[in-house]
Amino acid sequence: MRLLGGVDIGGTKCAVSIGRETEAGIDILGKIGFPTPASPGETMERLGEEMAELIDRTGGEGPEAIGISCGGPLDSRAGLILSPPNLPGWDRIDCVTPLRERFDAPVALQNDANACALAEWKWGAGRGMNHMIFLTFGTGLGAGLILNGRLYAGANDMAGEAGHIRLAPDGPVGYGKAGSFEGFCSGGGIARLARAEAESAISRGQPPAFCPTLRGLDGITAKSVGEAAVQGDPLALRLFETVGRKLGRGLAVLVDLLNPEAIVIGSIYARQRALLEPYALEELRKEALPLSLEACRIVPAALGESVGDYAGLSVALNALES
Repeated sequence: MRLLGGVDIGGTKCAVSIGRETEAGIDILGKIGFPTPASPGETMERLGEEMAELIDRTGGEGPEAIGISCGGPLDSRAGLILSPPNLPGWDRIDCVTPLRERFDAPVALQNDANACALAEWKWGAGRGMNHMIFLTFGTGLGAGLILNGRLYAGANDMAGEAGHIRLAPDGPVGYGKAGSFEGFCSGGGIARLARAEAESAISRGQPPAFCPTLRGLDGITAKSVGEAAVQGDPLALRLFETVGRKLGRGLAVLVDLLNPEAIVIGSIYARQRALLEPYALEELRKEALPLSLEACRIVPAALGESVGDYAGLSVALNALES
């Protein structure tokens, strides 16, 4: 079975991995993570060194292909990273050529949402499907689209930017737009919405459990609000109802537009499914075309918190099979 290499480039940390295909999916044979170095050149050199080290550790056999997962924007065809907000200074950086020359193997690049979509399609909740959408629902909200049994990236790798859809005339800002899908359905968006609501509640003398005083506003996170909701805090529960309903509205747009077999949702949805799912499905049933909704399931990512570990490997596999 084929041996694959995976690379993840992030704003704070990077990782390399080696995996081998099996009849059941893929086995990750080894992984090395490290803090992202200060410059693109240092980062690419370190990625090459760690991949070589990992190859030695796992038997000395080089991968048949290497896949790179990185936040966008990027040019996947040219192998260029185009100044992502979490990677300042990475302006038109060629991340493909150094690895291809060093390991004499095909190297492919995809944005992280596309890479996670490929992973869930190959080995997770979308396995065996021809039409699937993956939503990140983490720090931000992005989508990876599997249409007609292939990854769809669009004319210039900008397909799937669902977070930019406006769901309300006003609301928390996400993707530079108030009231956007990302504004309501992301870790950052939930925190911003919670800060505004907590400040108002404190001024009325009704502080929420997740922020008893004004001094705590800056420390509010989606995680702290979720923990308070699980404990029954009324404001936290109302916030997750709002988020769940906006999620349902956003999902309805995707269901009606793309008619997928499944929408697979990662990160926060997978962790807070009990809080979000009832409201999301209620709104979805109100908004989506019944025949389209009948064909679609809404499910959490099967690879869970490990989906990022499989992302680069799935890009490598997709490069071999495309």
